[in-house]
Amino acid sequence: MVQIEYFFYFCRVNKVFMKKLAVVALGGNALLQSNQAGTIDEQEGNALATAECLVKLLKRDYNIVITHGNGPQVGNIMLANSAANKLYGIPEMPMDICVAYSQGFIGYIIEQQLKNVLEANDMDRDIITITTQVLVNKDDRAFQNPTKPVGPYYSKEEADKFTQETGAIYKEDVRGRGWRKVVASPKPLVIINKKTIEKIAREGHIVIAVGGGGIPVFYVEPHKLQGIDAVIDKDYASALLASQINADKFFILTDIPKVCLDYNKPTERQLDKMTISEAKRYLSEGQFPEGSMGPKIRAAIHFVEHSGKDTIITKTTLLGIDNGGTRITLV
Repeated sequence: MVQIEYFFYFCRVNKVFMKKLAVVALGGNALLQSNQAGTIDEQEGNALATAECLVKLLKRDYNIVITHGNGPQVGNIMLANSAANKLYGIPEMPMDICVAYSQGFIGYIIEQQLKNVLEANDMDRDIITITTQVLVNKDDRAFQNPTKPVGPYYSKEEADKFTQETGAIYKEDVRGRGWRKVVASPKPLVIINKKTIEKIAREGHIVIAVGGGGIPVFYVEPHKLQGIDAVIDKDYASALLASQINADKFFILTDIPKVCLDYNKPTERQLDKMTISEAKRYLSEGQFPEGSMGPKIRAAIHFVEHSGKDTIITKTTLLGIDNGGTRITLV
């Protein structure tokens, strides 16, 4: 009797570990649309719609690790900190702490809405949000050239006013949606606790990690980690995580169905497939600008080069659909 029970237990365990592992990098619109105010009701509604798409992967026998952006949220946290400091003298928190704040509340929203969808589909999986630190180099050249947009969009006049008052740098969005504050975006080097993230995910649980690209930390001296004022690119950190936990597939979700050449031009055309050599060539030609598709393409290249597996860039609603999105391959 014991041997029979062990046999069925062994089969169940092996079925879980035989599933493919995917890292899914959620786009900013997974929680907040550009035309929304950012209320919790809006973010929960968007997270619910995203969760319904994620279930498609689970039904196709994937174990998943979910990563997410935090640009609008961390920007709002910083604004709230600044207002509280001016009105009440409450000390402002550094950016690494703001990123940690955002990981907690965004993870909670995704976790809760995904749990609702799982229960509606009679699926039983634990969902775990992991506050994730990511190691960077404090001498990274990115600190001399801030490029990563955070926070809400402003008019040119508002951005100029903030620059005069705070010294912060603002740049215009490539899609013409306004001006956003930009901060340093150093290259991620090591995902801390990556072994635990992989172990939990391969056991069949859903992991939410590397929120907002992770909390940027560095070694101020041997054996002493410390946070640093920066925001790590979410897609690149997600690609690093995917390669370090040996994922079988890397999905980058955005608000367009496929990667395009000549985007927003009369000659625009969608790409079904792209090799990494082609992707590098298009990057050098300026097809994928920074602040838009550029970081996603670089992240895709990193994962494919380091794993030999595919990256899919697509719209959230096309997740898990055959031939959905643009597939980036080794050859």
